[in-house]
Amino acid sequence: MAKTVLITGSTSGIGLAIAKTFAANRYNIVFNGLEADGEKIATEVAAKFNTAFLFSPANLLDKGAISVMAESAIRKFGSVEVLINNAGIQYVSPVENFPDEKWDDIIHIILTAAFQLTKAIWPVMKKNKFGRIINIVSAHGLIASANKSAYVAAKHGLVGLTKTLAMEGADFGITSNAICPGYVQTQIVEKQIPDQMKLHNMSREDVIQKIMLAGHAIKEFVNPESIAETAFFLADNPASKFITGISLPVDGGWTAH
Repeated sequence: MAKTVLITGSTSGIGLAIAKTFAANRYNIVFNGLEADGEKIATEVAAKFNTAFLFSPANLLDKGAISVMAESAIRKFGSVEVLINNAGIQYVSPVENFPDEKWDDIIHIILTAAFQLTKAIWPVMKKNKFGRIINIVSAHGLIASANKSAYVAAKHGLVGLTKTLAMEGADFGITSNAICPGYVQTQIVEKQIPDQMKLHNMSREDVIQKIMLAGHAIKEFVNPESIAETAFFLADNPASKFITGISLPVDGGWTAH
């Protein structure tokens, strides 16, 4: 019987790469995204890999929508073996100009929604004595950068949640781990570039090389497929049974400094 994975923010970027990797390995996929063509993307991926799927347009700012997504997934597939909290947003600004509403949205989508969705899925994992929680965090869950107060705070909080879930899940076959990517060339990163160009009075290429990739020992963007394969290892490889509570950098050496 096929296992089921629920991935937030899975109709673009890292989340979509993760969905494709799990679909290629015959998982049922619960897609989530706010893109207008999100359901079309989900349908095409599922058809390509001949796997069952569910698409949820749940806005992660809405607790009720999160509950409906979790309930729909369990009703359709019977359980959710793997939960990947991937969705995120970003805003770049010095702290004194940082809008309160941006702080609230970033903390909610990255941290609060991950807690709420985990809470909704946890009972079925606990009942089945098996579960894999994988939080896509960021190198910013381990280190800080200026002008990203909400994002860094939320990602550090998600590392803490990951560790707590590892402790609570250990007796029930549930592991909890975080993957901490460096800069990945996704929409969320692309949207930062104009803000960074304005903030630092730099060209696009200078922002990429001198700001974004400055800390990378490997001077390249991390590719989404590397994150996806790491997530699949933590979810499905028998060797990952004893890996829990970690924050694994996949960051080109950024946090090695």
